[in-house]
Amino acid sequence: MEHATFAPEQVLHFADLAMQRLSEAREEIDALNVYPVPDGDTGTNMYLTVESARAALTDVDPDDLGELLHAYARGALLGARGNSGVILSQLVGALFRTMARSEASDRSAAVFADGLVAAADAAYAAVGRPVEGTMLSVARAAADGAVDRAADPEARLADVVVAAAAAAREALARTPEQLAVLRDSGVVDAGGQGLCVILDAAEIALTGRHDLVTPHRPIPRIVVSEADLSEDGPAYEVMYLLDVDTTGESDSHEAEAIGRLRETLNDLGDSLVVVGGEGLWNVHVHVDDVGSAIEAGIVAGRPHRIAVTHFAEQVARSREKRASERRTGRALVAVSAGAGLAALFREVGATVVESVPGRRPSTGEILESIVGTGAAEVVVLPNDPDTIGVAQAAAHEAEETGLHVVVLPTRAQVQGIAALAVHEPGRPLDADVVQMTAAARGARHGAVTIAAKQAMTSAGPCEVGDVLGAIQGDFALVGQDLFEVSSGLLRRLLDSGGELVTLVSGEDGDALAEDCREWVERTWPGVDVVVHHGGQPRYPLLVAVE
Repeated sequence: MEHATFAPEQVLHFADLAMQRLSEAREEIDALNVYPVPDGDTGTNMYLTVESARAALTDVDPDDLGELLHAYARGALLGARGNSGVILSQLVGALFRTMARSEASDRSAAVFADGLVAAADAAYAAVGRPVEGTMLSVARAAADGAVDRAADPEARLADVVVAAAAAAREALARTPEQLAVLRDSGVVDAGGQGLCVILDAAEIALTGRHDLVTPHRPIPRIVVSEADLSEDGPAYEVMYLLDVDTTGESDSHEAEAIGRLRETLNDLGDSLVVVGGEGLWNVHVHVDDVGSAIEAGIVAGRPHRIAVTHFAEQVARSREKRASERRTGRALVAVSAGAGLAALFREVGATVVESVPGRRPSTGEILESIVGTGAAEVVVLPNDPDTIGVAQAAAHEAEETGLHVVVLPTRAQVQGIAALAVHEPGRPLDADVVQMTAAARGARHGAVTIAAKQAMTSAGPCEVGDVLGAIQGDFALVGQDLFEVSSGLLRRLLDSGGELVTLVSGEDGDALAEDCREWVERTWPGVDVVVHHGGQPRYPLLVAVE
């Protein structure tokens, strides 16, 4: 089918830009979120919705406009999150269906304007109790602006999109006049702001004029809302996808089933949004009776991907996140296996979590250290293979409160030392992490220990009291003399090349470290040697070669 002059590459470009722009504006939009519930997730929900829509295009013929429009709309419906995301999916679906039905003889400017009208109508129809001063008002204003511009027979598609985006921004600025909770909080509507960001993306895709569009349009000053959760409102958000079986049924069966569902859910709660069609629907409602909301879905069809959110918990997490956003700077958390290593890590400003054989740190201990830094960005060095998973669990918990935490998978204390040696707090976090990770991975590491029991190792059998040399975590040498095993370990590491040797002495291992330093300097005169007193138990010597 030939469509009006919409280019597939423009749809793909828009999909990428919408995701990028919402990613950039997500936290700002979250901070505006006071209606209908101050749960601080509108920007995140809208971003996840367009991310799902964009992902749906990966397996579609990039030259087939019809397939692209259908896949994007369905992806938005399937991935819609929250009240704002579900409304957004309805707007996108109605607009893209209008564009897909166009013919080659149609003016693309008029088709797009008609699509925005259909989108606004569909969004109002999908919401149980429409409220002005929300993204619905912004969508209607965008449609009106588009229709006015498209009335000019000379208007092009880009002209109509620019007019729609401008009208949306003007409507967004009026939202505090329409909704008291916005006025009292000193913010514009969060969903409306998100819709303006998306229309900005469409404007860029059509005009290519980045200089005309910035991530932050002139809008009322944004402040972080401290609105409280109303005790009179429903306690839960319920969302699910709903399959309605239309096989062998009359054409009116689906409409009747969805109509009854709307009536039932409207009586149960508020913030009702039901969107979709052709057997697949996305349902969103705020209720106190979760069971009844789900049962209503069972009567209408087959609910699946059911999600229930308790608002009090969500709002508490949002407040914790906002408090964390007031943090600044970057901090390091390092797991240390000895007093000397702990002192070494502290010298470079790291918060130390102590670890001893048989008792590695818990998730709670690492989490406490992460939060206790007071920083907005935290880099964690586990320095032990068994502690990496624990550190990652702690990082996940910390990120729930809004902190940005990166766990470098350092598997040895000497890898942690190598990473800290290149740490630059003035660099952007991503660049700093890349450099630290490269340094850690570039440090080939070894360790010398004493066998505590008879065993079969990868280097052969050992008896109690034998000296064991390990490289990259695997036993490579078994002997009876500490220095012989230590020098043999160093030889194997240095045979592969290296410019710097780091030796970390354990308890009563200072003399061994000095002997090894002298041996390396005699045998490899061009190699630098650094010795640290680590004080770690059970390992007389730790080694790194870079």
